[in-house]
Amino acid sequence: MSKSVHGDKTMHSSTQKWREVLLTLLRGFAFGALLGAVFVAGFLFRSAMPSQAQGNRQYPLLEQAHGLLVDHYLRPLPDATQLEYGAIRGMLATLNDRLTYFIEPPVAASESNVLAGQYGGIGVQVRRDEAGRFRLYPFRDGPAARAGVRDGDILLKVNDQEVALDLRQDAVDQLLRGEVKEGNGVKIEVRADSETENTRVYTILFETIEIPSVVWRTLEEEASFGYIQVLRFTSRTPTELKKAFEELRSADIRALVLDLRNNPGGLLQESITVASQFLPPDLVVLYEQSRQGEKEYRVRNGSTLTDLPMAVLINSGTASAAELVAGALKDHRRATVIGQRSFGKGTVQLIFQLLDKSSIHVTTAEFFPPSRQQLEGAGIEPDIPMIPDVNGRDVELGEAIRFLRERLAQG
Repeated sequence: MSKSVHGDKTMHSSTQKWREVLLTLLRGFAFGALLGAVFVAGFLFRSAMPSQAQGNRQYPLLEQAHGLLVDHYLRPLPDATQLEYGAIRGMLATLNDRLTYFIEPPVAASESNVLAGQYGGIGVQVRRDEAGRFRLYPFRDGPAARAGVRDGDILLKVNDQEVALDLRQDAVDQLLRGEVKEGNGVKIEVRADSETENTRVYTILFETIEIPSVVWRTLEEEASFGYIQVLRFTSRTPTELKKAFEELRSADIRALVLDLRNNPGGLLQESITVASQFLPPDLVVLYEQSRQGEKEYRVRNGSTLTDLPMAVLINSGTASAAELVAGALKDHRRATVIGQRSFGKGTVQLIFQLLDKSSIHVTTAEFFPPSRQQLEGAGIEPDIPMIPDVNGRDVELGEAIRFLRERLAQG
């Protein structure tokens, strides 16, 4: 049997250093040695509150294991930072919660930029389909769109490396982002569903991508109908939505289509603000269940467009905070929901930023629409179910136009 270094009276200097690092890490995590917290159901930045967790607990087994590695492992150990990161990942893995995870500083910075509405990249939204494949949806006039990438292209390789199906989506996002500087970009290989054999390869330089949060227009098929698409909920969404309201109001629209298809969520508070624009004051927008009990969020300000007939479009890519909006409008019978069942993400994650700008996503609560219907794993069922058209026609929008015309005709 090998001798345990934990029993030695003189602690190995490296082990002593590791112990100090570990305890600093654990105290920081327990007491909010954190620069902020963010709701991921949305996200909501707020000041971290002191934790009730014990901050000076000893971890003798972890210290002993580290000492054994220092004294006996064949090859050089990773540096202390990477060992810390490994300890964090191992701790979180015991929770068996894929939405509670650790990300290193570069990825955390990129995530923060996305929430602020801009980042360096090729201008695509990445979505995982039901088969686990990653599909690309280029932003209009962005570098990927200009290069020739098409909606729904399947991502096969990045810089000649195959994209594994077991990658997390945030890891794939990071592969397609980078610093904006001369000559810096990425090589991607893609194919469409119809191109089972043929693939296309693009080398695309990174640009500063201003993420559109809201796009709007009057519909060509019915000029008196307004159309608002919320791509994701960022800090810019309320301002952009206000501008959309002003322009559409000036166009004397008679009905409105709110498109939440392929909206992955975003900032929780902003999604509540959006839902509130369409609902009368004091109605419940959502309920939140956490270790502290139940909290309800109600309409306070807003109520900008409560009088127009309205349809909401959803699909399997409508997730999280976007489901919150669709659920509130459906439950209060403010809008008719059209499309396919939504994704079904009804939990809230806080993002805690650690001392070195790495961060931890931690599941802290579950939220429910006003009906208190289970959302996690179930999604929002549309009032009018639609089957996607195999030829790519927008049958959901077509049905919304038909429905709203009929509604207006009925008076």
